[in-house]
Amino acid sequence: MELRVNSLKTSIFRAHDDLEEFVARHLKAQQLERSILVITSKLFSLAEGQIAKKTAHKKEELILSEADFYLGEVGQNCHLTIKHGLLNLTAGIDLSNSENGDYLLLPKDPFKSAQKLYFSLKRKFELKEFGVLISDSKTQPHRVGVMGCGISCFGFEPIENLIGSQDLFGQKLKMTQSNLIDALAASAVLMMGEAKEQTPLALISGAPVIFTEEPQSLKFDMTEDLYYPMYRDLIVKKEIK
Repeated sequence: MELRVNSLKTSIFRAHDDLEEFVARHLKAQQLERSILVITSKLFSLAEGQIAKKTAHKKEELILSEADFYLGEVGQNCHLTIKHGLLNLTAGIDLSNSENGDYLLLPKDPFKSAQKLYFSLKRKFELKEFGVLISDSKTQPHRVGVMGCGISCFGFEPIENLIGSQDLFGQKLKMTQSNLIDALAASAVLMMGEAKEQTPLALISGAPVIFTEEPQSLKFDMTEDLYYPMYRDLIVKKEIK
């Protein structure tokens, strides 16, 4: 099986444009069958009006309002937060590729956003198996730069459970689960770019995924996170909106 990732050049998408129409206009049905459509989260933010005027908000107050959990300022005017289950900076609030210089917030419910677009495209193109993946970019400790990650998806299983399978020498794996959603998002964002490429969509074919319409949750109890002991004492905001 050969993995292929193709970014798609598009017209400029603006606030409150129809995302379903925009995506359909730049795709063909044969491109989507058994493929995964990766879409930058910014398109969903613009379509859903997840925009905050820079002149009307202080960034620090907006971050605290948007974050599910706030861990504190980490320097260079960056604030460490948890949003939609991801450890990220500034609760995903971004100024890049904002036409009017306003703050772009993450979609309110990325899972529902992905699900809605999935069924719209499935009906329009009469598809049987495909997936939708909403991507974003994030930093990582002890690494310079940003890389793509997956905020949510629909239409395929985002995690491959390898527990109980055998390694090369017949030993059973006890904890290994393959993070497919972030691996796919990283490969797509690599091709989509981070600046002025104007390629907010990508199609992945040949991905080793199981297509399904069963809801796939990425959420789990924070206390089960292997890295939880590193940040548990930093959490300021503990209620989840």
